[in-house]
Amino acid sequence: MTTFDHAAATPASPSFAVHIPDAALEVEPLDPGQIVSGEPVVTGKVLWESEDGKQLRGIWQITPGVVTDTEANELFVVVSGRATIEVEGGDTLEVGPGDACVLREGDRTTWTVHETLRKAYHISL
Repeated sequence: MTTFDHAAATPASPSFAVHIPDAALEVEPLDPGQIVSGEPVVTGKVLWESEDGKQLRGIWQITPGVVTDTEANELFVVVSGRATIEVEGGDTLEVGPGDACVLREGDRTTWTVHETLRKAYHISL
């Protein structure tokens, strides 16, 4: 497996592979105002970023709890864990391993994380 060095990543970087279930992630501060209940911890790693910073690809994880968020344009695939995502004024989405989900920019969501959820994502800003 190729070791990935995010600091060296550019659109011209060579192709690479990452084993998502084992990838080392870094703690990402969660705004306490987003926490509805529990003590969720967010970790992640950006694997690729476009030169203009408008596209991101990476891995993100959250431990059980309930949090709110305002979404970006995102496609993600759940690798492990389960969550219920309530979209304000829209559907309630149940996601688990193997599920793909699309969130629209500006969607206000409430995530109820039942089991630590890890996802691979692509965000367009």
